[in-house]
Amino acid sequence: MNHAFVAALAEAGHTAESLADRIGVHPKTVARWANPGHVPQSRHRASVAELLARDAEALWPDALRRREPVWFRPWVDIEREAVTLRSFELAWVPGLLQTEAYARATLAGGVLTPDAVDEFTAARIGRQAILDRDADGPLLIALLDEGVLRRRVGDDRALMAAQLTRLLDHVETDTVQLQIVPADAPSYPGLDGPFTIADLPDGSRVAHVDSAAQAQILDAPSELVSLERRWERIRGEALPRGRSLDLLREAAASWT
Repeated sequence: MNHAFVAALAEAGHTAESLADRIGVHPKTVARWANPGHVPQSRHRASVAELLARDAEALWPDALRRREPVWFRPWVDIEREAVTLRSFELAWVPGLLQTEAYARATLAGGVLTPDAVDEFTAARIGRQAILDRDADGPLLIALLDEGVLRRRVGDDRALMAAQLTRLLDHVETDTVQLQIVPADAPSYPGLDGPFTIADLPDGSRVAHVDSAAQAQILDAPSELVSLERRWERIRGEALPRGRSLDLLREAAASWT
């Protein structure tokens, strides 16, 4: 439990309901901030700290020790609050499901310095803690193009074998669901690129759309409706969960 936040809430005479009313979020969202690993979105942190008469860094010191790129931090805050994450990936295993070796190989293939690769790899692996929360972690629903399973990342086939084995471990839990769009599927909307839709405790939705340049966070209703349509059309091309699992097992065996 985040004792500093709980104590500050009590000393300021606030409840989860009263604080939620002041900053415009659902009381369940405020209640989650009392749990380890939950940090308010950056747009809320300063307001909460002011209302509780505390420094933000005293309430959530982890926010100052973050390793992910500054532009990506708002999305990490959203991931921590989400109750459901729906992610489509065209080229990579989703970051929340990557092994350290796979994450490092994807980052090392770019233009980052070795130190930056170390920092960003650690940040990506650190984000995965949300899937280990017992009661309030999100459900992650991942749709993957089959090419993700077939395309080698790094120079070692064992790296891919280990990564697909990790995926198999994840899909045997209650927190991850996986479906695969097979290679023989016709042209489909997922070819436009990857994205993730987050469902938040108050019923709102936010999306993260990746690109070769800086990714975008979208919350406009018209944009979300468009992404929801894309999600449903992609899922319509995906194999059912059982057949997806069979394909994943076969692909994992092919790398050994």
